[in-house]
Amino acid sequence: MNLLPHIAGRVFATPLMISRAKLDVIVGIIAPRLQGEALPPAAPAATRGLDIGAGGIAIIPITGTLVRRTVGLEAQSGLTSYAEIAEQVQQAVADPSVCAILLDLDSPGGEAGGVFDLADQIYAARQAKPVWAVANEDAFSAAYALAASAERLYVTRTGGVGSIGVIAMHLDQSQADTDEGLKYSPIFAGAHKNDYSPHEPLADPARASLQAEVDRVYGLFVEGVARGRNMSAEAVRATEAALFFGENGVAAGLADKIGTFEDALADLSTSLSSQSSTFILNPSRKAIKMTTQENQPQIEAAKELPDLDALKAEFIEKARADARVEAMAYVAEVFDLCAIAGVPDKAKDFVAKSVPSAEVRQVLLEAKAKEDEATAIVGLPSDNSIATADTKIDTAAIYQNRNNQKGN
Repeated sequence: MNLLPHIAGRVFATPLMISRAKLDVIVGIIAPRLQGEALPPAAPAATRGLDIGAGGIAIIPITGTLVRRTVGLEAQSGLTSYAEIAEQVQQAVADPSVCAILLDLDSPGGEAGGVFDLADQIYAARQAKPVWAVANEDAFSAAYALAASAERLYVTRTGGVGSIGVIAMHLDQSQADTDEGLKYSPIFAGAHKNDYSPHEPLADPARASLQAEVDRVYGLFVEGVARGRNMSAEAVRATEAALFFGENGVAAGLADKIGTFEDALADLSTSLSSQSSTFILNPSRKAIKMTTQENQPQIEAAKELPDLDALKAEFIEKARADARVEAMAYVAEVFDLCAIAGVPDKAKDFVAKSVPSAEVRQVLLEAKAKEDEATAIVGLPSDNSIATADTKIDTAAIYQNRNNQKGN
């Protein structure tokens, strides 16, 4: 079966959300074979499915070029379909043994069709279970649209994020037709029926129509990233579809932390352990929530547990330990952000006031925008919004302040 016509129809004259380097590779493979030569046969590529690891964390791989449906093309390019990913997300949300979801991304992006529906599904899954992601190594364009829908995004030191843009290609092979002695005479009804024909140069009306669709899809992309990353649309557009690697991705607000897949998995597991302190155990080892009206009979039964004072003391101590872990993780994140921004001396001032890490990042980004150098953050605002007192770090106070902020 010759799949070239089908592949060409999904590459040319349609908006794509893919890194330019990968697009050039695909076009380089397809273009010379449009005269009827089939792609060489290949064995089906091995695929990774949903993996539920220790602690009930579901790992969903998002790798290779992303398409709406694969229709038997996996063997040619290691494609992954949005439909396949959506099914795995749905399965993880519905599975009671799954406590959280971790997206493992290494993709240059792909088709625009279908990506926003999947991004919405991932974003909605956050209401049911924690959803984290890691760019391991790359999460560009359509892949970044999915990664940005997670609550927290890690990127490896050599990994990249971004490419928030849309591109469409028109192939003009009219000169090649002439060289081959071929001349096409389309007969059509409807002014736009022959738009984007590869057998003639792209006409201005067709170019304008394709540009309008690219702009429309770009708007959807910007809105999705702004929602998922809690950024303004203007800040997202200001990236100009650039690629950001390692700490530059964190500094730009497109990722939260530098870390490997293993780092993200370990941190997510720790976060789940911290959340488990809001439960008590009955004699049959079943978890009982402490606050809902409907669970009152179960809570009454739980009063029969022996030595409740010891159990209470145990949970209080665990809560204190969790508070220290969360507080120190917050301190480490603020110090990392300030170090990346080139102002490590400001970190203690942020921590002293328990400024949320998202606000710290925003302050640093705003400072960067005021500088002449577009590639580095070199200063902070000169106002007095940040305390300068040499205050000792109080992890308990930090934890309490952050909880109060979350409650607001």
